[in-house]
Amino acid sequence: MALPDSQSCEQVIIGGLPVARLTAAELAHIMVHDCLEARQKEQLPKLVFSSNGQCISLAGSSPEFSDTIKRADIIHADGMSVVLASWLLGRKSLPERVATTDFFHVAAKSGETNGLRFYLLGGQEEINAKAYARAKQLYPKLHWVGRHHGYFAGHEVDVLCEKIRATKPDVLWVGLGRPGQENFAVQNCEKLVGIGWIKTCGGLFDFMAGEKKRAPVWMQHAGFEWAWRMIQEPQRLIPRYAFTNLHALWRLVLYTKKE
Repeated sequence: MALPDSQSCEQVIIGGLPVARLTAAELAHIMVHDCLEARQKEQLPKLVFSSNGQCISLAGSSPEFSDTIKRADIIHADGMSVVLASWLLGRKSLPERVATTDFFHVAAKSGETNGLRFYLLGGQEEINAKAYARAKQLYPKLHWVGRHHGYFAGHEVDVLCEKIRATKPDVLWVGLGRPGQENFAVQNCEKLVGIGWIKTCGGLFDFMAGEKKRAPVWMQHAGFEWAWRMIQEPQRLIPRYAFTNLHALWRLVLYTKKE
């Protein structure tokens, strides 16, 4: 059976957003295909975003963010709540959760095999540097072409994009928090022509740098990784989750396509 590409992959509406029915392996295959194609011709980068409860809630409360995230070429299911909603409520179920923090490693292994070039953008300088060093250590055969922290001013964006493009990355990993990372991708994709993918990655660099730990596997599979994170950062996350979890659940029930 032929593997899908970014134009032909099937989508289902989960919580009001079009989510690709892809496994991590299939998404990595598309990445390699898109990146190698982008080397052959000048074209806009493919925008690859992710959906979870926070994303669904934000899209439901912000028309601007809803319009932005729907500009993506691919939205994959980063949160287990999205997958569970597809199983319980959806017309067609998603094959698996494709958590960005896990997908990074699948992508890096495929990148090593296919000679891809990665660039990391985002996070504090120290964290970005640690994440970059760790990534190079884990995947030495992959071409690591550059990195930059995420604390830059608006007037610096044009020069930053020029510098990034000059390194000729195939995949630009953007961890600027939501909605900053999605806004950056959409607003600057024309300045980054020739790059295969702009992939948003949230807090990936914190995990790569060892600043944060993932939840136990059973909590990830059960859809309770948010609870683990809340325990780690209660002051920051309890107020946020008090609203977003309920709002996301409401939207998952009402705006998941059932027919």
